[in-house]
Amino acid sequence: MSNNRPILLVEDNPDDEALALHAFSKNQITNPVVVVHDGAEALDYLFGTGSFAGNSGPLPAVVLLDLKLPRIDGLEVLRHIRADSRTTLLPVVVLTTSRESLDLQQAYNLGANSYVRKPVDFERFVQVIGLLACYWLEVNESSDASTRNGY
Repeated sequence: MSNNRPILLVEDNPDDEALALHAFSKNQITNPVVVVHDGAEALDYLFGTGSFAGNSGPLPAVVLLDLKLPRIDGLEVLRHIRADSRTTLLPVVVLTTSRESLDLQQAYNLGANSYVRKPVDFERFVQVIGLLACYWLEVNESSDASTRNGY
């Protein structure tokens, strides 16, 4: 992939994390992948706080955000991302197993760029990850405001 900014994967399920990492590899996605396991860690990474204090690297090219997370749920993470001028334009793809229409509606109301249900079938999951990566890393044109941390 031509865009070498990291991908932020926010996933608390170890099996889904392993599947996603395998799918990145199988699709020859060479971007670094940062994995965090709950909403608080995701916000720490994005805003350079907590265990990521001093993180001043580039913002991720895209955030793949699960909804049902410990500590701070995905919708609240999305709310924080959109409320801060440093991350308001950051591409966020909700990647979830949730079939709740309310989750879908709330995610879009809060500014999600996309809402994707995790396919149960492994091959389809690999294909979906490849399509997401191709679009967000190669096709999509990022705003300058979504490429730099303001720390």
